[in-house]
Amino acid sequence: MRRRAKWMLLLPVILLGLAHADRDADSVSNWRLASRAPVGLAPDPANTSEAVVQVYAARAAHWRGDFGVHTWIAAKPTNAPAFTVYEVTGFQVRRGGPAIRISQRSPDGRYGDSYRIWPGPNSNTFTAFVLRQVPELRVDLPAHAIGKDYLGARVFARTPSGTGAQASIFGVLGLLAGTEEGLEVNVLGLTFGLDPGDLALKLPLVGSIGLDAWDTPHSRRPSQ
Repeated sequence: MRRRAKWMLLLPVILLGLAHADRDADSVSNWRLASRAPVGLAPDPANTSEAVVQVYAARAAHWRGDFGVHTWIAAKPTNAPAFTVYEVTGFQVRRGGPAIRISQRSPDGRYGDSYRIWPGPNSNTFTAFVLRQVPELRVDLPAHAIGKDYLGARVFARTPSGTGAQASIFGVLGLLAGTEEGLEVNVLGLTFGLDPGDLALKLPLVGSIGLDAWDTPHSRRPSQ
């Protein structure tokens, strides 16, 4: 029991070390060489005149992908010729640039970025913040979107889907309950929960296990 307690005390230190580690595999050159090929999830703007908003999640690059996912938002106004992608990345911040990145890359392109994954603020913190401002989207972020529960100095907030409420202490200890998310407990940034609506179990590292998977983007198309 004492040995297990020591490991629990060391876990935050290990996670912090991983969050700040900088490896050669995450160099700018490797990031630029990463595949950006579309995977066929986003509708073709040339054939889709209506407005579209999508939220994506994909495993982060290299070792970070073992722990969590990177999320981003893609939006296309009515009759727009391309999607605009909104996301937060860490590599620009380390080089003195802005954290928020706005581009017209393929919204469903493969992801090869690097960023601080624990406990936030990171790309998932940004996505969750935006979703709270647009609760009509009702997006349930995956359990392994580490950083989605980071509220900064705040303790209470709406859930990212806007269908419930949550309490979180710097993203490392918290409780969340919502119609879309179900019930989640956050311990050291790791999410455990149950989603009755989708009959799914939420676990760290793997996300949701159940009938509904996060293999496709969440999408909303406003009425014309």
